[in-house]
Amino acid sequence: MLLDLDGFEVCRQVRAASDIPILMLTARGDETNRIVGLELGADDYLPKPFNPRELLARLRAILRRRGVAGTQRTASLRFGRLEIDRDARVVRIDGEERPLTSYQFESLCILAVNAGRVMSREVLMDRVRGEELEAFDRSIDVHISRIRAAIAGDPTHPRRIITVRGAGYVFARHQDDDRGV
Repeated sequence: MLLDLDGFEVCRQVRAASDIPILMLTARGDETNRIVGLELGADDYLPKPFNPRELLARLRAILRRRGVAGTQRTASLRFGRLEIDRDARVVRIDGEERPLTSYQFESLCILAVNAGRVMSREVLMDRVRGEELEAFDRSIDVHISRIRAAIAGDPTHPRRIITVRGAGYVFARHQDDDRGV
């Protein structure tokens, strides 16, 4: 029911060019269409309406069967006393939860996954928000200061998320002592 091609043709073309996992999510739910979709190369076929949890379970199953990296539980990231539980979307210091907004949590994850690498404001905004940074948009700086306040013993002397003047921010993987976060 797409404008130019039907889902079967899209599946056929994608499969001819790539081995990327395909889950067909379609209004055509009869048995014949499910069989055709699977025979054309779809890894799974889910008719509408669907339960979002079922969709997520099917996606995880496809990725698990395909051996795609990162489909197992995304282990918590640990840096000293700081724990970032990406599955539960929770940040803890010494086991105590620290509140962060969704945007702040995503920013922290991006920095932590790229620990040791300088991340520009533009890259952070693009990865978190999915849009480019406006020339005078400094909202990322406010978010970073709030993340620091939530995770640091002394946010005025940051030890985990460090500003690199003129370049952006870097997440410090290691620290000199264990007092700070």
